[in-house]
Amino acid sequence: MKKLVIGCDHAAVEMKNTVREHLISRGFEVEDVGTYTTDSCNYPVFAHRACLKVQNGEADMGILICGTGIGMSLVANKHRGIRAACCSDTFSARLTRQHNDANVLCFGARVVGIGLALDLVDNFVDANYEGGKHAARVDMITAVENGTFTE
Repeated sequence: MKKLVIGCDHAAVEMKNTVREHLISRGFEVEDVGTYTTDSCNYPVFAHRACLKVQNGEADMGILICGTGIGMSLVANKHRGIRAACCSDTFSARLTRQHNDANVLCFGARVVGIGLALDLVDNFVDANYEGGKHAARVDMITAVENGTFTE
């Protein structure tokens, strides 16, 4: 079973807790890196904590939730080897895993309701990377990240 890490800022504590419990009920191992209160905080702290866990193999995937999901995705994508996608529809959540080998899902607690949030998470964690023609494109993403991309 996949190991997941989850994090949020003050705008998404309740949603994070619900998503975490949903994933645990499905049999996933989930590490919660915070935040744990609705006191104002800085989302980069929690995105960084989660991405380090994915980078070093302590988690297979991450889920990051803030007000819109955008801030978390910006921070996550600054980490080498992280392919984070901010999604608000299930089609994108599924295809970013299948085609982009995304390893972090981001979304916004002020953008999606809890029902859709759970559907996003399920589509993301249940999808598998297809490789094939997509592998060359993912390799290009890695080359851009490494500064070795050539057209």
